[in-house]
Amino acid sequence: MSATRALHFCLKIGNRPKSIRFYRDILGMTVLRHEEFDEGCAATCNGPYQNAWSKTMIGYGPENDNFILELTYNYPIPSYKIGNDIRNLVIESTEGLEKIKQEYGLNSGKDEVCLEDPDGYPLIIRRGENRLSQVSLNVKNLANSLNFWENYLAFKSTQVDGKSASIKFDHTGFILNLVEIGQTIDHAKGWGRIAFAAPLARVIRINESVKNLPGKHILHPLVELGTPGKATVTVVILLDSDGYEICFVGDENYKELSKPDANANELLEKALAEESEIWEKKKGGRSSIAEKFPTEV
Repeated sequence: MSATRALHFCLKIGNRPKSIRFYRDILGMTVLRHEEFDEGCAATCNGPYQNAWSKTMIGYGPENDNFILELTYNYPIPSYKIGNDIRNLVIESTEGLEKIKQEYGLNSGKDEVCLEDPDGYPLIIRRGENRLSQVSLNVKNLANSLNFWENYLAFKSTQVDGKSASIKFDHTGFILNLVEIGQTIDHAKGWGRIAFAAPLARVIRINESVKNLPGKHILHPLVELGTPGKATVTVVILLDSDGYEICFVGDENYKELSKPDANANELLEKALAEESEIWEKKKGGRSSIAEKFPTEV
């Protein structure tokens, strides 16, 4: 599987300033790219919404060498209900851990802390060399999950015990964990999406191998996604047995699209400033928008 790279995990955020402060200013991640869109994504990257939205790619280094986060923000939606799907994300950063302990008044001797980010996503912050090292997802039945991930996506897993399995990506050392909980997985509205890059020929083969499976396992068949002023990429969005969204993107063009933008932080700050002005101009401010778009349930 050396030709397939683990890229990023998408999180939908409701309060962009708080999330950016948490990941950038406290945990020390770098804003790698920031992009604004006037309407919803053809591959529902921002969820099933057709409003304006933004994408902020943030992490401890470029996707060529790091697994990172994609923070997707829908302008009208202030928060999302979190389901039982994401077990945790593990972030290793000694400096970030110390800042977290200061921020939340935690025991200074701890080597790791468990907490929720501003949107309620569960995190484990550990001492380490600045990386998002693991994502753990709950699954209803591990055997069913492994059947899809191993037999149709061709990933190789190491089964830790009868209830959990891990898939490791040698290029970055990133680990995806699948943990059986014996309950139906509820993605609610705050679901995440995990993305991988592979040669386009392989992405096409994956699309062909999955499309005839019983049940719905392709959310979006092969589609081209364009970003203003940047490369167009080909993606397919899959659904595994628990409804987790899995994106495969053609690596040839994605390597061009994913290059860090030297102006990314400046673009983000501009968007944050303009967003504040928009909320101030709205009658009643942000609270009136929250009444129109209450917490997603």
